[in-house]
Amino acid sequence: MMYTYSFELDETDKKFLEAYAEEIGESIGEMAKRFMLEYVQDIIDAREADKALAEYLANPVSYRLNDVINEINENLVYTSRN
Repeated sequence: MMYTYSFELDETDKKFLEAYAEEIGESIGEMAKRFMLEYVQDIIDAREADKALAEYLANPVSYRLNDVINEINENLVYTSRN
């Protein structure tokens, strides 16, 4: 099911958005939908990053990249054999 939302723009904002939408080859609706979804995803990503940083600062354990890669490779080999 699809839903429709509407919002009001003054003439200046309308022209501004129309010009940009035309420049990127999208309708205002497509552009608005994409921008809103990207904006919300950015907020969610930032919250997750803040949460991860807080967890790390509470218990600052780190791993060398090579150790992580080796562990992943060992798990892949183990998984593929079973």
